[in-house]
Amino acid sequence: MSAPQPRPEVYSVASYVGGESKLPGFDKVTKLSSNEGAFGPSPASIAAISECALTMHRYPDGGMTRLRAALGAAFGLSPEKIICGNGSDELLALLIQAYGGPGTELIMSAHGFSIYEIAGKLNGCKVLKAAEQNLTSDVDAILALVTPATRMVFLANPNNPTGTLLTQTEMQRLRAGLPEDVLLVIDAAYSEYVVHEDFDPGAKLVDAGENTVMTRTFSKIFGLGGARLGWAYAPPAIIDVLNRMRPPFNVSSTVAAAAMAVLADPAWLERGRAHNTQAKRRLAARLTQVGLKVYPSEANFLLVDFGSRERAIAADQFLRGRGIIVRNVKSYGLPECLRITIGTDEECDLVAENLNAFVHG
Repeated sequence: MSAPQPRPEVYSVASYVGGESKLPGFDKVTKLSSNEGAFGPSPASIAAISECALTMHRYPDGGMTRLRAALGAAFGLSPEKIICGNGSDELLALLIQAYGGPGTELIMSAHGFSIYEIAGKLNGCKVLKAAEQNLTSDVDAILALVTPATRMVFLANPNNPTGTLLTQTEMQRLRAGLPEDVLLVIDAAYSEYVVHEDFDPGAKLVDAGENTVMTRTFSKIFGLGGARLGWAYAPPAIIDVLNRMRPPFNVSSTVAAAAMAVLADPAWLERGRAHNTQAKRRLAARLTQVGLKVYPSEANFLLVDFGSRERAIAADQFLRGRGIIVRNVKSYGLPECLRITIGTDEECDLVAENLNAFVHG
């Protein structure tokens, strides 16, 4: 018997696998695999969700007017150039669906976020990966891949899973070197953690022309990963395209309430940023001291090089045996590395102590 068949592109990708959250034999684990905020959701967000539960039988405002106004006020942006989505992943996929397709090319960095490749291939794009320099996106390598078929360049800045950063100077050089009809999408999911002086999450490049988009998320420093909320800042013409494509009610009213509450509590963001800067520096120093290679990171995680695939697997298993989950990044072409989220001080101490024990046998 014949059966319905999907488009062949569906089988060109493997399903995305998120960071694990459970281990057999452990009632409670230390989860450092998904780059979630160290302190969870803010009390203000929890209270807002509880209050909003009383009216959850009502459909939300599909245009997220109040949330876009709150985002504009918090970040000094025009609400008319903001769109919200079910996580930034939804908006990234819609951009590829709108501007990609068969016969087009999408360029990303060699160790860029896997969703770009998955969504690109599912929409029929040819995905090209530019070589990196010291695990950092290389502007010249990206520009060298551009052809008349290129329609999009996707760049996470800071990058996941490497944590490396392109300065604003380099981002401007990239945009200037790309053809005007090539869409540059800057995925700034970790921008709130950046302390580098020569950095902009993407808003300046968006405002400078008609061909750049910045995406952001509430899944990291704002502690709302399970709520699924992302947003994009883009030229009006691109916002119009995305509004035509998004589902009618793609963000729930409860999620919007939680987001507006945490935006109104800037001390929560500052607490998360200050903790991340201090805890990341201390964990990197402790891991370096025991002989592990730690890459510089501007995000809320560290990429740790164990020297070989076998040793990285052994370290991962050692940690798992003690109830600690980190992220194996072999699917990103980095089988010798593990990515470790910056958790609380107690969680960072725990992973440092256990990796010290692993290294010293």
